[in-house]
Amino acid sequence: MSSIQAHHSKLWFAGQYENWKLADFEVHEIMEAIEDIQRFQTERKESQWVGMINPALDSINQAIQLKNPALFKSCYTLLTNTCNQCHREVEFDFNMVKIPDHQPFSNQDFKVHESN
Repeated sequence: MSSIQAHHSKLWFAGQYENWKLADFEVHEIMEAIEDIQRFQTERKESQWVGMINPALDSINQAIQLKNPALFKSCYTLLTNTCNQCHREVEFDFNMVKIPDHQPFSNQDFKVHESN
């Protein structure tokens, strides 16, 4: 789950800088992590609830494909709220996530750069 939190944060900044390629990468990293939880951690309570995040992931993925900053922000809020709802359902409400207020990695540039 810690890796999901890192990708969640990086996804936000990719969207804020309209770096849609990076946002697409980050949302798919989250999707893969969710799939892995469902496939390899079936005995955990979280595995039974984590599928509730799929509609929110689908929504933000669509916002990224449309390259729509306003829709992205709305869908990101939905994603964050859904994460927290799942945390409450599995009694992990001590671990609530939020929209980040500063970049998680000082060594990553989230701006779009043209390929050479």
